[in-house]
Amino acid sequence: MSQFWSDIVHDLTPYVPGEQPKLKDLIKLNTNENPYGPSPKVLEALKAEVGDSLRLYPDPNSDRLKNTIADYHGLSANQVFVGNGSDEVLAHIFQGLFKHLRPLIFPDITYSFYPVYCGLYGIEYEAIPLDRHFEINIHDYDRPNGGIIFPNPNAPTGIPLELTRVEALLQKNRHSVVVVDEAYVDFGTESAVKLINVYPNLLVTQSLSKARSLAGLRVGFALGHPDLIEALTRVKDSFNSYPIDRLAEAGAIAAIEDVDYFDKTCQKVMATRESLIKRLDGMGFVVLPSGGNFIFAKHKAVDGAQLSERLREQKIIVRHFKKPERITPYIRITIGTELQTEQLINALTLILSQ
Repeated sequence: MSQFWSDIVHDLTPYVPGEQPKLKDLIKLNTNENPYGPSPKVLEALKAEVGDSLRLYPDPNSDRLKNTIADYHGLSANQVFVGNGSDEVLAHIFQGLFKHLRPLIFPDITYSFYPVYCGLYGIEYEAIPLDRHFEINIHDYDRPNGGIIFPNPNAPTGIPLELTRVEALLQKNRHSVVVVDEAYVDFGTESAVKLINVYPNLLVTQSLSKARSLAGLRVGFALGHPDLIEALTRVKDSFNSYPIDRLAEAGAIAAIEDVDYFDKTCQKVMATRESLIKRLDGMGFVVLPSGGNFIFAKHKAVDGAQLSERLREQKIIVRHFKKPERITPYIRITIGTELQTEQLINALTLILSQ
């Protein structure tokens, strides 16, 4: 029935998310979910919100959530935009801030939703190659553009960009919007939020899916100059004026306010990450530096596709990317619990011994 499609649909290549298997007893290390559940205070807040009030629409402005986020980051509420996960926030950014005559630029190895959004909204773009160390060279971005976006730390490589280099990039790109996608920033990467009041063209996006264990609740946000936030709000209110439901708002507020639980789980993930890197290094792996809750690694003798399949046989799922070609030797491994990490090491030891 494709004759009924709009013309644009025929040319779309949708984003392919990480596998969400239905099989039991799998160790799932493929989609960068937090291995630890949300704060108990989140669960209490969700239970308290369940009641007769669900028959009513939520606050279209999500004022309580915006105020909570603003207070946490030392900003004003008019510098905060919220949406259903950072993916929806990014979609509004692409439509509201990146449709210009000059091309949008971003790394060639990065979050694969970026070119999908460009296709959906008809945005011209240029993918800037990472250097031979898989790092962002900020001098490559010193060119005419209609906007810049990159994750920090980058995904899927995990390599963070130092804040001094982020600022250097901003200093040379004052006439277009620079978006720093900080989905994984809480696992050891320095945030660019502190630069927001210095650079009115800077927009920072963050998510509650990773460090605050709320991937199933879908809350993300953007922080920036009020003029940028107004553009996103105009797009949002032309699409869906009630994006954050009552349960999501209650859970998100509780998660942000429980700083102790947040700090504790982030520290556990980072400690496990560093331990895993050392152990893999001793097993013949090359592991890229990581500022996220995952690592990007290749073995000197076994390619990424084979490792991924062999691990699946051991009921462990990791992420393997078939494109671009220069990252096919690698697998991306989400940091799990200490027990899951031990099971991963045991499985890899068995695979490499055969």
